[in-house]
Amino acid sequence: MLQRDVAVPGPYHAFFSFPVNKGGYSGVAVYTNSRNVVPLKAEEGLLGTLQPKPPLSEEERISTAYPRAHHIDAFPDEADETSSCFDALDFEGRTLVLDFGLFVLINVYCPAETSDARLPFKMNFHLLLQERVRKLIEEEHREVIVLGDINIAAAPLDHGDGHLPSNVATFWDHPARQWFRQWLNPNGPMIDVIRSFWPDRKGLFTCWNMKLQARETNYGARIDYVLITRGLLPWIKHGDIQASLKGSDHCPIFVDLHDEITLESGELIKLSDAMKQKEGMQAPRLSAKFWEEFSGKQTMLSTFFGKRNSSQLQTFDETTANFSVPLPRSPQFSSSSVPLTDEGMSISTSNSNASTETIRNSKPLRLIASAPLKRKPSEKSFTSGSTKKRKAEAGQSKIASFFSKPTISKSQPKEVIVLDEADSFPDAVPSCSPPSTFPSSDHQLDADYRLACELSATQVDLITQSEASQPNASTSQNTSKNAWSDLFAPLQPPRCVTHGEPAKLYTVNKQGPNKGKKFYICSRPVGPGYDKGKGERPRDEVNHQYRCNFFKWASDVKKEARQDKHRASQLRVGSS
Repeated sequence: MLQRDVAVPGPYHAFFSFPVNKGGYSGVAVYTNSRNVVPLKAEEGLLGTLQPKPPLSEEERISTAYPRAHHIDAFPDEADETSSCFDALDFEGRTLVLDFGLFVLINVYCPAETSDARLPFKMNFHLLLQERVRKLIEEEHREVIVLGDINIAAAPLDHGDGHLPSNVATFWDHPARQWFRQWLNPNGPMIDVIRSFWPDRKGLFTCWNMKLQARETNYGARIDYVLITRGLLPWIKHGDIQASLKGSDHCPIFVDLHDEITLESGELIKLSDAMKQKEGMQAPRLSAKFWEEFSGKQTMLSTFFGKRNSSQLQTFDETTANFSVPLPRSPQFSSSSVPLTDEGMSISTSNSNASTETIRNSKPLRLIASAPLKRKPSEKSFTSGSTKKRKAEAGQSKIASFFSKPTISKSQPKEVIVLDEADSFPDAVPSCSPPSTFPSSDHQLDADYRLACELSATQVDLITQSEASQPNASTSQNTSKNAWSDLFAPLQPPRCVTHGEPAKLYTVNKQGPNKGKKFYICSRPVGPGYDKGKGERPRDEVNHQYRCNFFKWASDVKKEARQDKHRASQLRVGSS
């Protein structure tokens, strides 16, 4: 569930689209500053079938007609079959459509081609988006802004490896790039605003592979766009990317609009008027502020566990309430009436064997969200808790304390236990009379200290005798220490062949038989022309300034290290 500061952030109106089935898989959001602009209408999806409860009325809808599968020449799947229903394209929460009067804004997160089987879904989503825009332009005569993650590099200039000869020759062969090229100006109706301001700028990338450290060398792609129809060009002031703002594998992109423009006829038009803004406008019903959990219509679970606030109490219309609830009988309720609040409510108990108690209240009943009633601890429970506390305070003696002279405490000893001969020897006849005197605590401590000193001296003598009888003991100990040090010494990383630098350790996260295994690769970041391997990168296009194709499993590195240590130990034995 969304946090309140994300769903209703101050003066901003927020609009969200989430997947129907896969929570957290994808989604888009639009935030509008209510102090500047309020959208006239808002919808979720491209087909118009995703509806809130209750569904949008005809007046709340942006369009009167929406694209359908039979309007589109669909992209075939692996079996060369085309789908007759496009509803699944809207189920992943990839589109928000908002009407701002001057234009219709479509915020999209287009699918990525994660596998060959995903390509038909990706292509059909693009075709559905194109048809939705076409209907807005040709049938409704609207200006349109499409922005977001299109997941396509528009030209070789927009890809980190686009300049390499092998990529330039085949760049347009991909069906998604072909489609995008035909949809953009001059072939199609949409204008790439950012590129129009920076037509020859290199490295204008908006997305990087963070796992490969690609952002360090700006080895990325431009896949995020602001696309507009031609009628909006007079309103566009500027556009750019913000690559310095981090926190994601994408960077922000933006366009600025003029506050007012002058038409060729000399008429001055303000942006607020063109967007049909009026005082006191309400946000469309799709706004998160109208969700039950944020509009005050739904009680949050957290309110039942928070501190009671008198402003949050709700009062019933009834003037009195008298009802019975089962209460567990407990000896802690010693009095016949335990007051709960200052409102006159009490719990009445009885000494009989009745199975229920009665809650009576002579004033209006209030439902109070508060912590459970805390019972006063009984004497037994207090004593038990105190015992545990005393044990915790005592702590655990350290072994060093047995070989140092104890300090004499001025406080009285808690308990002294003396064992007589009957305790030490079970066969002895116990004495019928108690001993006349008990040894003092100081005397007992001194005796323990003397015993500890004697044991320590005996241990020192034994060690001295052992060293005298075994002159090679120190050598044996050093050998053992070195063996253990070698065993637990950290494994030194191998060095990559091309650069001779220590490789970097990674872990396989992809599902499969190698998941969890560790491996080493070159520690340098990726960059244009980095060595992907002979099968993926021609040797004449490899740039050795960046990562080489060094790879080695960590298990192989450990095996080689053990073999090297074994050979070294054999050499030491042979030399001695």
